[in-house]
Amino acid sequence: MKRTHHGGGKTAGKHARPPERSRRPHRFGVVSVTIAAFLIAIPVGSASADPKPSLKELAKRVEKMHTEIETLSEQYNGQREKLKTAKKAAEAAKKTLATSEADLAAKRAKAAMLAENAYITGGLGRVLAFTTSKDPDTFLDRAATTYVLEQQQGEAVNAVTKARAAAERARAGAKSRIDEVEQLVDELGGKRDKITKLVTKVESNLFSRALGEAGRPGTRATRVDLPIVGAGKAAQAARWALTQQLKPYVWGAEGPSSYDCSGLVMAAYQRVGISLPHYTGSQWTAGRHVTRSEMRVGDLVFFYGDLHHVGIYLGGGMMVHAPRTGDVVRIASLANRPFAGAVRIAD
Repeated sequence: MKRTHHGGGKTAGKHARPPERSRRPHRFGVVSVTIAAFLIAIPVGSASADPKPSLKELAKRVEKMHTEIETLSEQYNGQREKLKTAKKAAEAAKKTLATSEADLAAKRAKAAMLAENAYITGGLGRVLAFTTSKDPDTFLDRAATTYVLEQQQGEAVNAVTKARAAAERARAGAKSRIDEVEQLVDELGGKRDKITKLVTKVESNLFSRALGEAGRPGTRATRVDLPIVGAGKAAQAARWALTQQLKPYVWGAEGPSSYDCSGLVMAAYQRVGISLPHYTGSQWTAGRHVTRSEMRVGDLVFFYGDLHHVGIYLGGGMMVHAPRTGDVVRIASLANRPFAGAVRIAD
């Protein structure tokens, strides 16, 4: 037992420093493990980077942006139609206000004149004049005239009150119309900026190349001389729309050098003396709805649930339309498109 105790003491004495040294390698080992774990956690090189979208995915993005551009464009067109109406209403309200204020000024002047006359001829002076008058008949004639003037004065005061109320209503109406115009202008500016950004993105080299390599948007546009039968206004509009083939699609455009979808429709029917608004939503309600089997040349054909695209039917399942940014006015098939309905504008 003593030897064991002694041996243990000697061993402890001999190895008093070495254990200290043995702790250092242990500390370095912890650091090494930590660094190794850190390096494993950090992505290294391109192998760990986010995978780039495929051409097919990029093409889908572009299609989505095209749909968004056309939807926004038709909303923009709708707001422009509202703006036209609001501006007309604002001008009418200004004229009403001017008329009301002129009427108020005239009635005020008349009331003031009557009040002045009543002041000069009325009151206690009339009684004194009667008692001292040498000619009572003349006085009574004057008194009768004064009474009539007083009656007119009362009516004039009522008229001024009504005219003032009318002028205040006209003023409030004019302000409301002007506020509406300003709000619409602001909304149009916001939509214009958003569309411009989307168009810039769609026309970027990346998306153009991706769309081209993915095999879209389809066949190259060529002019097609399609015979249109009929002498009615609808056939005439369709015939004229065909003459606009290969002109570029530009959102918000209504000719003569470029069009968007509803702009082409509006221009074609304007050509035959029929006025249509530059907005698919309003064109949808501008005529009689017909079934797909009843469609004739010149009918308007609409697509998508929100009606953001329209073309002019040519017969045989074909239409002429302004498709989208980067494309041109062309003939296309109705097949495989989200058909929403048809509208007959004219025979």
